[in-house]
Amino acid sequence: MNNNKKLVEAITSMDVDFAQWYTDIVKKAELIEYSSVKGAVILRPYGYALWENIQGYLDKKFKETGHENVYMPMLIPESLLQKEKDHVEGFAPEVAWVTHGGSEPLTERLCIRPTSETLFCEHFANIVQSYNDLPKKYNQWCSVIRWEKTTRPFLRTSEFLWQEGHTIHETAEEAQEETIKMLNVYADMFRDFLAIPVVKGRKTDKEKFAGAEATYTIEALMHDGKALQSGTSHNFGKGFAEAFGIRYTGKDGKLSHVHQTSWGLSTRVIGAIIMVHGDDSGLILPPRVAPTQLMIIPVAQHKEGVLEKAEELRGKLSGVCRVKVDASDKKPGWKFSEYEMKGVPLRLEVGPKDIENNQVVLVRRDTREKMIVSMDELETRIPALLDEIHDALYEKAVKRQEEMTTTVTTPEEMRDAADNKPGFIKAMWCKELACEEKIKEVYGLSSRCMPFEQEKVADTCVCCGKETDTMVYWGKAY
Repeated sequence: MNNNKKLVEAITSMDVDFAQWYTDIVKKAELIEYSSVKGAVILRPYGYALWENIQGYLDKKFKETGHENVYMPMLIPESLLQKEKDHVEGFAPEVAWVTHGGSEPLTERLCIRPTSETLFCEHFANIVQSYNDLPKKYNQWCSVIRWEKTTRPFLRTSEFLWQEGHTIHETAEEAQEETIKMLNVYADMFRDFLAIPVVKGRKTDKEKFAGAEATYTIEALMHDGKALQSGTSHNFGKGFAEAFGIRYTGKDGKLSHVHQTSWGLSTRVIGAIIMVHGDDSGLILPPRVAPTQLMIIPVAQHKEGVLEKAEELRGKLSGVCRVKVDASDKKPGWKFSEYEMKGVPLRLEVGPKDIENNQVVLVRRDTREKMIVSMDELETRIPALLDEIHDALYEKAVKRQEEMTTTVTTPEEMRDAADNKPGFIKAMWCKELACEEKIKEVYGLSSRCMPFEQEKVADTCVCCGKETDTMVYWGKAY
């Protein structure tokens, strides 16, 4: 039990120091290891398995919605990056450059992709001639480099894994439909796969993607009251198409520029899972994304028949869940704490007395509830329990988000909420950049989104007092 106690004591309480709690978890749960390059982390097998499950879910949805996977080069010529002025200005501060090939200086600098719009645009311009070539709906799984000054595992790293979707369409209506459809794919994943509620909405012009006509976002609320932009979908209109000459001949024989979209989601989603569901004992993984859903712990495993029974149960249950047996020589107490730390949704304990009584002990990670279940019922009980855990985690996160959302109507209320009430703040806004910047400067709050589900919480802008119909979610964010 001493080792067991040390494992838990090694995690800083989230109420004492949330940032240190997060760092402790990503290390102790063996999600990452730091590398010798600042801001670039090693994804260990357990952390990468989470990403594989997210990737598996999304890849299936992308293909169901008519998208194909491609792969673009990692290197982008400087001249290509500079074709879209707003885009290059937005990314210039965090671009990493390749200047030499071996010991020879290159005639043109190459940037390591921070995102791949320019490469996709060049490709689309080369392959599209007619309306018969449209739409093109591509997705890419890759890593990108953004030379961040301040880094934190999963949330902000110099190199990270992501997917980026790029599509081109004949009409503005098709492009807008695609933009919202893919945002909904992300939102559905957060609800149905990760048990995380989100707010869907449009970014302000100040916060939108460089070069986009409109950016849409899903915003999740972390345990400490900070927002996390968790997935974005952009409508580029014709901006990139005009800069890169992506044109097609329509049914009327006239040349037109395509309408374009882009959408992306990265490994920062794993940071959301940690910060929405975790507790002071470690991770709590939603069952559908968990690499291992059930861990079988043999108790008194040196006794005859215990390990054999554990293996028999693993074989029996492998058809209904992702299941493993820990048959190592470590003590059961150590194993209990280890898999609590790693957030495994269910633990199954089986020992000599259990075998005698044809039963096992099941323990939920989220509530720590223990239950005695007949071995004959496990194949139906475990899938039902995993669904119950998912629903309970989602309901708990929804309740916390509701409790941590404050509505304000005056500057005084905004001041009080910004200083004393972590979470989302709902307030009216006049759509003027000056007011948005003042709210950032005075209260330290950024606009998270103009939600699709609008509420008129007041008649006037919280900053300047002008009449307005637009409500915004504000908050401090990662």
